[in-house]
Amino acid sequence: MASFLVRRLAQAVVVTVGVTLIVFVLIHLLPGGPARAILGPRATPAAIAHFNAVNDYNRSIPVQYALYLWRLVHGNLGYSYHYNATVAALLASNVPKSALLVGLAYALALVVAVPLGIYQAIRRNKAGDYVVTVFSFVGYAMPTFWVGMLLILGFAITWPFLPSEAPQGSSVGAILSQPQGLVLPVVTLAFVNFAMFSRFMRSSTIENLVQDYVRTARAKGVPPSRILLRHLLRNALSPIISMIGLSLPVVLSGAVVTETVFNYPGMGLLFWTAALKQDYPLMMGFTIVTAVATVVGSLVADLLYAVVDPRVRLG
Repeated sequence: MASFLVRRLAQAVVVTVGVTLIVFVLIHLLPGGPARAILGPRATPAAIAHFNAVNDYNRSIPVQYALYLWRLVHGNLGYSYHYNATVAALLASNVPKSALLVGLAYALALVVAVPLGIYQAIRRNKAGDYVVTVFSFVGYAMPTFWVGMLLILGFAITWPFLPSEAPQGSSVGAILSQPQGLVLPVVTLAFVNFAMFSRFMRSSTIENLVQDYVRTARAKGVPPSRILLRHLLRNALSPIISMIGLSLPVVLSGAVVTETVFNYPGMGLLFWTAALKQDYPLMMGFTIVTAVATVVGSLVADLLYAVVDPRVRLG
């Protein structure tokens, strides 16, 4: 187990550095540059040259990247020109709010998808299976922003039961104090995850239903409900645990869209604004947090997989 963790942590460092390198190069290939974005279209060449010299933007991209890594190792994520604050402070105040949104969406998706996936497997090729399958395919096909707009149109405009804007607050407690505003953003983000998880749960359950241990339990007269809850469920959940870790990048990208649609004051909306304003340090900070979250999510999924299935040995 110790050697496994050491290897995975080393891989995590390599992956994170690789991601930052790719994004760093792509960002600096965008037209305009940070000087023009911050100083405005009427900035003089002298002002732009001074800004680039002060912030090291006049150096080559390899040198800029090396300086960025040096500052990153010392805990300096940079300074946001648009928000006039350090990137670390902005992320520290917004990451918990995004984590709340993503966590609630994951929980809702799993609570709905796992029972429905099992139901589909048990009622395979029946009417109920077909109905849930169609619903899942719709979830696959519909973009996140379109789901959010439909929910706003239906439940905030046509039938005004819920607010169209997410809770506005500077802390998780302030967000939770307005639970009605969380409903639509959470449902929007959970809808896509539900489609993915339910399909995997259905396939995993069907695969386990034909295993020897299920047939043996049936031959011994074990009640179907006990077979399902005591034997099959734990084995069928293994692929879902892996999917939770692997799907984290997709969920975080969906959170950017969801937070933008509902004006949710989280990390996704922060990144969206930074992209519009060409706030390079803030975009890089978001990228690093996303990369680290993805690697950690994958590691936690591997560890949980070994807990759920004792036959798996990490080494």
